[in-house]
Amino acid sequence: MNLTKTSKFISLVLRHHPEAAEIELDEHGWANVDELLAGISGKRHINLTMDILEEIVRTDSKGRYSFNDDKTLIRANQGHSINVDVELKETAPPEFLWHGTGEKFVSSIDKNGLLPKGRLYVHLSGDTKTAESVGRRHGRPVIYKVLSGKMASDGYKFYLSENKVWLTKAVPAKYLEKL
Repeated sequence: MNLTKTSKFISLVLRHHPEAAEIELDEHGWANVDELLAGISGKRHINLTMDILEEIVRTDSKGRYSFNDDKTLIRANQGHSINVDVELKETAPPEFLWHGTGEKFVSSIDKNGLLPKGRLYVHLSGDTKTAESVGRRHGRPVIYKVLSGKMASDGYKFYLSENKVWLTKAVPAKYLEKL
């Protein structure tokens, strides 16, 4: 079994298309683990077991997933395009955060700022190294410094996901400095 491909399919199911595994998410993005295992095994013709799912959650380099305390429920920590409330707590951001993107998006960002596009939130990094890594996924990376402290003092809300990704609804261009 290819764990990477299986993890990507789990991400698709838990963040965007639960119907792809014939499951439903509750209002907080939680899926019943037994239903997820059965749905993925049925759709992908693989034997996804609890042991394999636990390994995927434990070893995911981006910390995409969380179990509830008794491991009967699972959800993606952030990155949803479907409307769920993953119970994020508003958190005061550091003075600066970072956003990595590809060169092809720069003119749009310079004009419109950072928008969530198909997601519920804009994703921001706590360091330039992570932002650069994210940017590389989109071609030649461009890093933006986000004046998050100023945004917060101006009334914008920030959230910190379980896997330490900073989230906000949008970042107007006036709060961005291209590195």
